[in-house]
Amino acid sequence: MPLLHVLAYGTTPPLPVQRHLLPAAQGIGGLLSVRRAMRESGMTKPKHAAGAEETGSVDQLCAFIQETTKLDPRKKPGAQLSNLLQWIFKLESVAIFDVDLDEIYHSGAAFENLQDILKNICIFSTVSDDADTGVSRRVLHMGDLPIGALLLRGETRGHIADSIASLISITFDRYHAFANESRIESARQAEQLRTTVLDSLAHAYKTPLTAISAASEGLSAMGQLSPAQENLVALIDEQTAALTRLTTRLLKTSKLNASEMIPHIEKVAVLPLIEDVVAGLADQLSKTTVRIVLSRDDLSLLCDRGLIVALLTQYVDNAAKYSDAGTTVMIRADEHATEVTFSVHSDGPVIPPSDLERVFDRFFRSSVSENKVPGTGIGLSVAKRSAQAHGGHVWVTSDSNKGTAFYASIPQQGDLS
Repeated sequence: MPLLHVLAYGTTPPLPVQRHLLPAAQGIGGLLSVRRAMRESGMTKPKHAAGAEETGSVDQLCAFIQETTKLDPRKKPGAQLSNLLQWIFKLESVAIFDVDLDEIYHSGAAFENLQDILKNICIFSTVSDDADTGVSRRVLHMGDLPIGALLLRGETRGHIADSIASLISITFDRYHAFANESRIESARQAEQLRTTVLDSLAHAYKTPLTAISAASEGLSAMGQLSPAQENLVALIDEQTAALTRLTTRLLKTSKLNASEMIPHIEKVAVLPLIEDVVAGLADQLSKTTVRIVLSRDDLSLLCDRGLIVALLTQYVDNAAKYSDAGTTVMIRADEHATEVTFSVHSDGPVIPPSDLERVFDRFFRSSVSENKVPGTGIGLSVAKRSAQAHGGHVWVTSDSNKGTAFYASIPQQGDLS
């Protein structure tokens, strides 16, 4: 039965209308059980007029259910819902508040202090019906979480108002779930595209970098260079090495991301491993004091040495870049029952709490680093994937009193003996 037919003939016997609309309403949580709820609460039909009024309200609810199933989940539903409510239920005023979007949707005559009223309904979980003013208030929620508020002025109240609020909550939740899924998919596709481009470039860079490095060595071997020429050759070597390190990181990230890489597990002495990392970053750490602390001097770990070196290299390199002048970078390795925890602590800019969960995402750069030192946002994702390849995990803490510390927990792969 078309919607206009339902509206024009609100007193049509309920059974044919309900039977026609039921398939579309079943996916909305069975709101047609409102008839049963009304009967169980004592709202039976003692008089013919009361029965007709109940039938009309339920038929309007059925029409509202049918129309909400037609809403495009990609579009914000608030304005559409407020217009539908006023139209179908012949209400004087309708107002809906969406907490997630922080938006208010209004149809019909104006409410005074609308924003305050709706936010108070949400904050205090208000559910009320005022017979004198005809105003109904309902909090919109999913489970115990308030997600909005509903304000109605008209003849709709009681169980019908409850059902309307439930249906709006479900519709809001559906839209937000769809929007979140779309954002996640867009982000995944964008990252995949950037990864493909960068990985292709990394492979393409290998050959010219090798040629530049060989040419620089050839110039040095020729001798008889002036001091200025020697400085230029040294600069070429330095920047070629930097590009080579970046290219290697890109390729390593691609390898870790493209497959479930099986680490090459061997027994590794932790102290020499850390010392190799520090030696490899000697230039970056030249203005920094480094302190190494181990829970025991002969600490060993079953791991892929190359991956752990890559992880710690990124941590120590970050500490060297962002630590305050004259402070100490402390590298720790602590043995626990089933794992070894590495940490690199430094004193410098505090990472905002909102960035702590994202700093390990590929290409993400915290706001504290964007304008200070150059970078790609790739290195920490390599550290994360290196730990995950061992079945471990990474995290970071940062505050103005204790400084910033990056952690990596690596499970022991078996018996060290």
